[in-house]
Amino acid sequence: MAVPAQTATATTDGPPPRWRRGPVVAGIVVVVLAVELALGWHALVQAISQLRRPEWDWVAAALAAEVISMGTFARMQRALLRGAGTKVPVRKHVALAYASHSLSATLPGGPLFSTTFNFQQMRRFGASPAVASWCIALSGALSTGTLIIIGSVGGVLARSDSGGWRTLLLYGAGALALTAAVRLVARHPEWLDRPARGLLGGVNRVRRRPPDHGHDRLMSFVDQLRSVRLRPGDFALAAALAASNWLFDALCLWMCCIAVGASGLTPAKLVVAYCAGMAAASLPIVPGGLGVIDAALVLGLVASGLTSGSALAAVVLYRLISFGFIIGAGWLVWLVVHYRTAAAPD
Repeated sequence: MAVPAQTATATTDGPPPRWRRGPVVAGIVVVVLAVELALGWHALVQAISQLRRPEWDWVAAALAAEVISMGTFARMQRALLRGAGTKVPVRKHVALAYASHSLSATLPGGPLFSTTFNFQQMRRFGASPAVASWCIALSGALSTGTLIIIGSVGGVLARSDSGGWRTLLLYGAGALALTAAVRLVARHPEWLDRPARGLLGGVNRVRRRPPDHGHDRLMSFVDQLRSVRLRPGDFALAAALAASNWLFDALCLWMCCIAVGASGLTPAKLVVAYCAGMAAASLPIVPGGLGVIDAALVLGLVASGLTSGSALAAVVLYRLISFGFIIGAGWLVWLVVHYRTAAAPD
């Protein structure tokens, strides 16, 4: 790849701009984390006092379950990219999963930063812009769809009534329709031609550009989607890994309950409480869902039969693992990926 003139000048006069941006980004991240920690410090100290003496073997098992959960998400995206013809070592996907998760969970507007980072890294893996965008969209649809199905199954089992099965079938059909729609668009990109022309024309009118400005580039992107041919086996594997991602995360919460001595929680009620917490995570009120996810999980566990003290201790332990440890590891991975990318020759 040819080095742009601006970049070449920067290498002779000093470090490239991206090297200079690195410490700035790291400083912003430290400030954001410090503010979040300061705002939640009092509640965190009170919650940690509820932990008393957890059973450390169960704590280790919960940590292992969370690591496996992250690994299954990485393998899901790997299966999708591989099905589209881009083969990447699993360690790179695992690093991408940790780093992008930390961006999404920590920064204000994190999902936007996470999606951009995912796209950039997949492009460096060798995926075309269309394949990278398709992979990100389908992985999101699979994650959302499988969470809906898992929550519906848990709700049906917890209530054990006939009406719940109709709700489960409705949610399941909606989740399948969502993922199928993304897959069908990838198989028939010509369906995007007319809507894309109309959208592009509207954007160009707002920007006061010629009606066909950017049309060739847009159609090139649509044509790239023709190369995406995900086999049923790869799709089924990705769906199973998406479900495993949620289930191992829920298993981590269950092990945290056992570690603090909480008992009497059935798997179905645990799943309902867990899915309530994850649904709260979709509301980007504060970075990381601090306070929002915790409150939803505690309320769900208390409604499932745990005492408030046991529920609070279990949730604090779960969040120390799923948020504290995983997010911390993810930011370390992001720093490594960032500086390796900056040091790599163009």
